[in-house]
Amino acid sequence: MNILKKGTHSAKTRQKIAWRSAVALVVLLMAGSLDSEAQTNGSNSPYSRYGFGLLSDQAQGFNKGMAGLSYGMRDGKQLNMKNPASYSAIDSLTFIFDVGFSLQNANLEQSGQKVNAHNTSYDYVSLGFRLAPRFGLSMGLMPYSTIGYETTHSYEMADDDDITQTDSYSGDGGVHKVYAGLGWSPFKFAAIGANVGYMWGDMTNTVLASFSESTIASRRRQYLADIRTYSLDFGIQFMADIDKNNSFVLGLTYGLGHDIGSKGVYYDQKLGSSTTTGDTISVSKAYALPHSFGVGLTWQYKKSLRVGVDYNFQKWSDVKAPTLVETTSGVDYVSQVGQFTDMHKVTVGAEYVKDPDGLRWRDRVRYRVGFSYTSPYILVDGQKGPRDYLVSAGVSLPIINMYNNRSMLNISAQYERVKPQVAGMISEHYLRLCIGLTFNERWFSKWKVE
Repeated sequence: MNILKKGTHSAKTRQKIAWRSAVALVVLLMAGSLDSEAQTNGSNSPYSRYGFGLLSDQAQGFNKGMAGLSYGMRDGKQLNMKNPASYSAIDSLTFIFDVGFSLQNANLEQSGQKVNAHNTSYDYVSLGFRLAPRFGLSMGLMPYSTIGYETTHSYEMADDDDITQTDSYSGDGGVHKVYAGLGWSPFKFAAIGANVGYMWGDMTNTVLASFSESTIASRRRQYLADIRTYSLDFGIQFMADIDKNNSFVLGLTYGLGHDIGSKGVYYDQKLGSSTTTGDTISVSKAYALPHSFGVGLTWQYKKSLRVGVDYNFQKWSDVKAPTLVETTSGVDYVSQVGQFTDMHKVTVGAEYVKDPDGLRWRDRVRYRVGFSYTSPYILVDGQKGPRDYLVSAGVSLPIINMYNNRSMLNISAQYERVKPQVAGMISEHYLRLCIGLTFNERWFSKWKVE
């Protein structure tokens, strides 16, 4: 009589399956991203006009509800892209596929005027599996920054009250990042890891001055960049069991800052009824990425409660970017520092689950809360940009099937307040719903007949 019995593939076979699946998924992800690259990805903020635009928090479904808490997070059932040392915790039978997106409502306010906007955005796609004992791999795709806004300002010309000038500001684009990372735990108490990434994207900012008098030619100034560069991030985690109920994880990260070889281009054009004239100025090696440092500490009580705090520092004050400067012969477009300020971010978060191995479904539901504060990296007309405050809450719901219950549906709600430091600037309020699916399946197991 044949008996169905669950077994496993050999290590060599598991790795072949994993690599083929990984390559296929990354190809699909990059193909999909090329189609979405030219579209606005979840932004209506005029502050995305500056620098690289709005920077992504790079949080995932499991930590969106904890405001992005990550550096000390270590769990073999979740992928933590922000500290690659955590990949070493992935177990031998697991193939993790994680995808997330967000829905948000934005309220922008200035001088008593309000504007509402709705957006959707993809947040990340990632996968991970174990290559060898205490040695894991992850790949994925996410936005690094987003640009998307349209604003207008009309006023009467100083030398002629009968003519109205309208300045229209618009921007679109952003930078994407695809990465591959390894995590290794050479000792029981320590793990190291690294992510190597490729970043690309187009950034377009346009200022159009038009006039109520049709005989006056419109003026269009446009700032373009085509970003192509690499990224390199490192992570370390130290694990300590204080007793049978209490444990700590200390996480450290470093992101390599470097110059970007891409050039910036400035167009200054007059738009006539039938002709376009103007100047074009370009500058090579126009941009750079900042050095970044992160540290986080997480405390876990039994398997039920986890509380942590993160601090992130990004050295934007040393980063160069192109800008217009006055010269004796007119204007020039040059790349220089002094257009940004250092960014600081503090995050606190907590997660509670009654019994992760409980027989009842409700005992395995995870509840999360978090808060973060971020100082600006941009300067607006020489003044520091707005501060950012975010509070979040979320749940992680087990997805049950007959073979395992490790896959999760992560749902989080966030409220974000973008508060200017200078009177007259735009205030922004965001309500955001984040949804993430973590498929954590035993893809490397099979049923065999004996």
